[in-house]
Amino acid sequence: MREYLTADDICNQVSMTRSVFDGVVMLVEGVTDQRLFEKFIDKGSVMIIPGHSRDNVRGAVRTLSDRRKDGKAIGVIDPDLDRLDGKKVSPPLFYTDFRDMEMMVIRSNALEDVLDEYCDRELLDAFSERVGPVRDALVSASYPIGLLMWVSQRERLNLSFKDLDFTRFVNPRTLSLDAHAMVNDVINNSFNCRIGRRDLLAKLDHEASELDDIWMAARGHDTVAILLIGLKKNFGSFNSRSLTTGELGGALRLAFSDNDFEGTDLYTATEKWAVSRGVSLWNLVTQHRSSRS
Repeated sequence: MREYLTADDICNQVSMTRSVFDGVVMLVEGVTDQRLFEKFIDKGSVMIIPGHSRDNVRGAVRTLSDRRKDGKAIGVIDPDLDRLDGKKVSPPLFYTDFRDMEMMVIRSNALEDVLDEYCDRELLDAFSERVGPVRDALVSASYPIGLLMWVSQRERLNLSFKDLDFTRFVNPRTLSLDAHAMVNDVINNSFNCRIGRRDLLAKLDHEASELDDIWMAARGHDTVAILLIGLKKNFGSFNSRSLTTGELGGALRLAFSDNDFEGTDLYTATEKWAVSRGVSLWNLVTQHRSSRS
């Protein structure tokens, strides 16, 4: 039933809560986002409601702010491909850092905490000495997939990225991505593709050369899948062998701490909004911790 909910349905849900709750209502895309942000909110002053889609959150925040004059409703959404298109949002709607919530978590110390839990330290050190930092390798491998999605969307190529087998084009020893193989797999995975392999690869190469920040193209789902390949086939310890992408993503979110969140652009922007309205939004317990690369 969730797929049939509209922005108006979410607005009505918020309006009904106003009879018993006068605090800040935070709209997020889904239940996973709700679980993450509930770790950090001031629970006595903030209620989180999942909108069950990005468009629902965007539309509901607009309606609540403009038509219903609810000054204590905000929304948090992933930018997805918006930043590559030059699009922006303004309060009370806010973007997560980078392309999505998962990439915001991967950029933080949460990645190191998960590596500490699931890696064989000697194998990880050998990988880092041979290839470089794991974080850099992950984003370098995942961003071409995200960038190809943008090319497909912009030019209406109708490419399908569902259920790709990442092991077909990601080298487990180096976590490097073979762009030729990736493009071939995407085309083979797509129905009635209207572009040839050579032309599609040329478009991808061109956009990669023009890209200012690969973090804006890399998608969390792809990055977690590539990390799982590294854990299972390269530097993981025994306890990583049965991990799934869902479990690994959950471990990253659990490791994302108050300190990590305080260091995000999302926290800075939303806290500024809260202070300007005299409301409490976050309740963080932080301590000094040096970042690791």
